[in-house]
Amino acid sequence: MKFTLSWLKRHLDTTASVEEIAEALTDLGLEVEGVEDRAARLRDFTIGHVISAEKHPDADRLQVCQVETDEGVKQIICGAPNARAGITVVVAKPGVYVPGIDTTIGVGKIRGIESFGMMASERELELSEEHDGIIELPSGEVGQGFTEWLAANDPAKVDPVVEIAITPNRPDALGVRGIARDLAARGLGTMQPIETLVIEGTYDSPVGVTIDADTRDGCPIFAMRMIRGVRNGPSPDWLQDQLRAIGLRPISFLVDVTNWFTHDLNRPLHVFDADVVTGALRVHRAAGGETLNALDEKDYTLPEGAIVISDDAGSESIAGIMGGAHTGVTADTVNVLVESAYWDPVQIAVTGRRLKINSDARYRFERGIDPAFTPEGLDHACRMILDHAGGEVSKMVVAGAVPDTSRAYRLDTDRVESLVGMSIPADTQRATLKALGFRLDGDMAQVPSWRPDVQGEADLVEEVARVASLTKLEGRPMRRPAQVLRPVLTAMQRRERTARRTAAALGYDECVTYSFIDRASAALFGGGTEATRLENPISSDMSHMRPALLPGLLAAASRNQARGIADLALFEAGHVFTGGEPGDQIFEVSGLLIGHSSPRDVHGARRAVDTFDAKADVEALLEAIGAPAKAQVLRGAAEWWHPGRSGRVCLGPKKALAAFGEIHPRVLKAMDVKGPAVGFTIWPAEVPFPKAAGTSRGAVEMPDLQAVERDFAFVVDADVEAATLVNAAAGADKTLIDDVRIFDEFVGGTLGAGRKSLALAVRLQPHQATLTDKEIDAVSAKIVEKVEKASGGTLRG
Repeated sequence: MKFTLSWLKRHLDTTASVEEIAEALTDLGLEVEGVEDRAARLRDFTIGHVISAEKHPDADRLQVCQVETDEGVKQIICGAPNARAGITVVVAKPGVYVPGIDTTIGVGKIRGIESFGMMASERELELSEEHDGIIELPSGEVGQGFTEWLAANDPAKVDPVVEIAITPNRPDALGVRGIARDLAARGLGTMQPIETLVIEGTYDSPVGVTIDADTRDGCPIFAMRMIRGVRNGPSPDWLQDQLRAIGLRPISFLVDVTNWFTHDLNRPLHVFDADVVTGALRVHRAAGGETLNALDEKDYTLPEGAIVISDDAGSESIAGIMGGAHTGVTADTVNVLVESAYWDPVQIAVTGRRLKINSDARYRFERGIDPAFTPEGLDHACRMILDHAGGEVSKMVVAGAVPDTSRAYRLDTDRVESLVGMSIPADTQRATLKALGFRLDGDMAQVPSWRPDVQGEADLVEEVARVASLTKLEGRPMRRPAQVLRPVLTAMQRRERTARRTAAALGYDECVTYSFIDRASAALFGGGTEATRLENPISSDMSHMRPALLPGLLAAASRNQARGIADLALFEAGHVFTGGEPGDQIFEVSGLLIGHSSPRDVHGARRAVDTFDAKADVEALLEAIGAPAKAQVLRGAAEWWHPGRSGRVCLGPKKALAAFGEIHPRVLKAMDVKGPAVGFTIWPAEVPFPKAAGTSRGAVEMPDLQAVERDFAFVVDADVEAATLVNAAAGADKTLIDDVRIFDEFVGGTLGAGRKSLALAVRLQPHQATLTDKEIDAVSAKIVEKVEKASGGTLRG
C-alpha cells in the first residue's frame, strides 16, 4: 500500500514529518517498507532563462539557444517547438542524470555546433507523460534548484511516497483514510471529517440490476447509478500526480476515478459504458465454461460457481475482480453506469486463485472492505464525476441490502494489564477506541463495520495496546511464591537436553528431519514393515515411520554432498518407531561424521574420520548424561554397521547403552552417500539413573600415597580380544587395581602364525599404606593367573 504525504493530509490535519509518520506507522503495526524521496532524483536540475533562440543553420527543427544559468550563459541546442527567448526553463547541465531517458548529459556537438546541456520536458523528469515541449515555468530565479521551486509551487510532484506492508487482518488500512485514522488515534493529527453526500437523481435509471437467489451470499448488496452526458478525458493534474506517485498510470478520468477511490477510501468501483450494455444487469453464478475478454486484454474461461455480472448479451464482468473489455469506458464514452457492490471475501479469493488474476479490487475484496460504505462510496464517486466530467445522474438502483455486521464486546479496562502487561488508564482506553471508530455504550464497544478483524474482547485489548505503543512495554519479573519451586523438567528431559548441548559442543550441527521415510531406507535399518506403514502418506517417499535417526542424517548428508559440502558433523535427537501402536517408540540421539576431522596440516594432509572419532564422541556423551564408567565395548552391532569397525557400549552383554562405528558400505551406496562415514546412536533411557538422589557430585578422593604401575605382555591367539585381557586383569584385585589399559600389540617375528602379543599397563593405587615389593609381586601373580586363565595365553618372557 502506497500513499504520498499530501494525499494523507487530505484526511489528516497534521504537522508531523514523514519520518515521524513512518516511525508511528511501524509502531502501530503498519510496517513501513520504504519511503521514496521523489525530490532526490531532481536535485541536480536548476532553473535557467532563455536569452535568445536562433534557428540552427543545418537543421530546420533545432534552435540554438543562449541560456542564462547559475554558471553563466550556456549554449544549448533544443528541438522543442516551444523553445524561444524569454521563457524560464529547467536546465540539466553536463554530468546530470535524466531519469526519464536514462541518460547522463554530456557536452555534445549537434550538426557541428556544441551544446552544453539540455532543457527538460515533464516526461524526461518523470513528472507526467507530457513531451510536446520543454517545461515553461511561470516563475523562478536563475540558478534556483528545481526541487525548491516545486516544493513552493507544486509540492505534490515531489511529495515523499510511503509504502507500508499490510497484514491480512487489517483491510481497513488499504485506504489512505484508514491509515490516517490510526495516526489520529496515536495523536499525530486530527482526522478531517468526510463529507456526507446527498445526491438527488433526476431520473430513473433505464438499466436495472438483479441478484440471483443462490448468489446473495456472495453479493449481499449491489448499488448503481447512471450518469448521462459525461466528458471522458484526461484527469486533473492533482489526480494524475497522486496516481503516478503510487505507481499507477493515468488512463482516463473515468478509469482514474475508480483507481483513486480504491486507494483513497478503500472502495473499489467499476464503470460500465452504458451504451453497450444490453438490457438489465444480472449478478449470478457462472455455469462454467463461459469466456470473457477482460480489461487486461486476456480471455478467461469462467469456472463453475464464480460470480459474474451479465447483461442480456452475456457475461460483462468478473465480479469483484476485473471488468470486461466489451463494456469498458473509452474516450468516446458519454453515458456510464457506476457500480458499487460488496462481495464475499472467500468467494473472491477462490475465483481469483482459479483464474490467476491479481487486481487491486480482488486484493481488497478478499480481505474484506466496509460493507456499510457501499452506497455512500458510490455517491462520492458520482459527485467527483459530476464535478469534473459533467453529466446528469440518475436515482440510485439497489439490489439486496447492506449486510448486518454489527457486534459488540465488553471492554474490561483491567484486562489490558493482565493480557499485555501495560498499565493504561481506563479513560485513555476509551478515548483510543473512540478515535478508531468504535462506539461505546457503557462497558460495551460496538465494532465499526470496517474492522472485520475484531472478533472478541482480546482484540479490543490489542487495539488499545498497539495505539499506546508496545515499544513502551517494560519488562517486569513474574511473581514467585516464597517456597522453592519444583523442577519443571523431568530427569529424562534434563538428560535429553544435556545430550543435545553436549553434541553441539562437540562440533555437531543439529538436524530436524521428518519422522516419515521411504520404505527402502527404512528397510536398511530394520524397518519398513507393515506395522510402521502409513495409511495416508503425504508423498511416496514418506510412506513409513522411521526405525532409526541415521536414515534422515544420511539423506541430509547426501543433499549436502551434492552441493559440494564434503565435511559434515550432524546429529539429531528424536523418537524412532518400532510399531504403529502407542508406546512403540524409543528416544534416540544419533550422530554422523563424514569427511575429515581436522583442517589441513602444514604438509597439506588431512586425517579422515574413523571409528575412533565416533567412539570418543559416544564416550563424551555418555559421560555427560551420567552413564557408569564401568560400561564395556562389545561386538555385535546391528547389520547397518560395518561388522569389523563397530561396537556396542554395554552394561553387561544384554543392556546396550549405545552403538558406534563405521556405516556399512552397502547402506552408504543405497543412500547415495560418498563414504566412509562413521556415526553413533545413544539410547538415553537405557542409561541407569544414580541410586542416590540429588544433583551434587560425591566427594573428591585425592590419594596421598604414590601409585605403582607394572607392565605385562601376554602371548595369545590372534583371535583373542584385548577386552578379555583387560577385564581379567582388572578383576585380579578390585581394591588395589585402579586402571588397566592396552598400550602395545605385536604380531609376527618369533611368535609364529596365528599368535600375537598384547601389552598391558596396570596401575595400582594403595589407600592405607605404601605397597611393599612383596605385596606388588602378589598382585602381579594374581594378574598373570587371571589373564592366562581367561585368554589361554602365556606371559611373554
